[in-house]
Amino acid sequence: MIKAGIAGASGYTGSELIRFLIQHPDVEITSVTSERAAGQAIESIHPQFRGMKNITLSSIKELDTSALDVLFLALPHRVSMKFVAENHPMKCPVIDLSGDFRLNDADVYECWYGEKHQKPDLLDSAVFGLPELFRNQIKNAKLVSNPGCYPTSAIIPLAPLVEEGFIDTKTVVIDAKSGTTGAGASAKEGTHFPNVHDNFSAYGLKTHRHTPEIEMTIDRFCGVRPMVQFTPHLLPINRGILTAVYSMPVKDINENKLRELYADVYGNEYFIRLVEQPPQLKNVRGSNFCDVYVTHDNRTNRIITISAIDNLVKGAAGQAVQNMNILLGLDETAGLTLAPVSP
Repeated sequence: MIKAGIAGASGYTGSELIRFLIQHPDVEITSVTSERAAGQAIESIHPQFRGMKNITLSSIKELDTSALDVLFLALPHRVSMKFVAENHPMKCPVIDLSGDFRLNDADVYECWYGEKHQKPDLLDSAVFGLPELFRNQIKNAKLVSNPGCYPTSAIIPLAPLVEEGFIDTKTVVIDAKSGTTGAGASAKEGTHFPNVHDNFSAYGLKTHRHTPEIEMTIDRFCGVRPMVQFTPHLLPINRGILTAVYSMPVKDINENKLRELYADVYGNEYFIRLVEQPPQLKNVRGSNFCDVYVTHDNRTNRIITISAIDNLVKGAAGQAVQNMNILLGLDETAGLTLAPVSP
C-alpha cells in the first residue's frame, strides 16, 4: 500500500483528501497533521469520519517525510512555501494545494500575493497539476502545484481555443461563480451566514490572484499568454463553481467546428464531460468531473464556453488525488469514480 501523508487536515480541502483517500484501493493514510487538534482523533474536527478510519492527528513538526510515498500539503498560502523551504529537499513527492508554487515568476507572486517568495528556485521545476494538460510532466514531478479551483474551471474550457488559434487572446472575459467553501473553513465577514444567505455578490474585481494563474498556465501550455478579465462571484451555496468564458473568434467558426475541437482535445478524458446543454452544479457535486459546454453566438460573434466543477474536488482534493495517481503510476481514476451527489 502507498503511504500518504496530509499536512493540514482542519480545513475543507484536508477533509476532502481524507474522504477520497480512505476509500482509495491502493493508499493507506499514515500521517495527518493539525496544529490545533494534535493528539486528537480525526472525528474531533471532522465528525463525518466517525467509525470509518482510526486517525490520530499530529503536529506538523512530527511529520517524517522519509516514511511517506507522497505528501499532500493542504496548508494556507505562504505557510506552504515556508514548510517547503524549511524541508527541501523532500524525501517523497509533494502535491501542494496552496497557491505558492502555481506561478513561475517570483516577482509576479510578490505582486499578487503581497509577499516575497521563500523558495523561488523551485518555481520553474514545480509542475502545474492540471492532468488533462500536463499529464506527461506530472509523471516525473517531485513537486506538483495543484491548480486553484477558479483556474481549473476557466483553463479547461479556454485552453483548446487558445492552442488552436481560434480566438483573440486579448479579449477574453471570464465570469465565475463559486460556493462559499472556496473561501476556506476559517470564519470571515464576507462568508458569514447573514451576509451570504439570500445574497449574491462580485468580489476581487481586477485584483484576484487567480488572474495571473490563468494567464500564465495558458502560456505554459500553448505558448501564448492571453489577457483575461476575470470576475469571481460568491454564490449562497456550499459547493460548486460555474464559469462562463466569452471570447472573440479570429477564424470562421461554427457549432460543428467547435464541438469537433473539444471532442479532439477532451473526448477521451474520463473526468471531462462534454455536454449538450449548459451544465448545472448539481450534476458534478461531490465528484471529480468537469462538465463543459461550448457554443457560438452568431449575433454577437462570440464563443461561449461554460464549465461546472465541484470546487473542493476537481477544484482541489480530487484533482490532487488524480495527480497522485499519475505520479505514482496508478490507474488515474482510482479512488475517484464516486458519482455526483444529486439532488
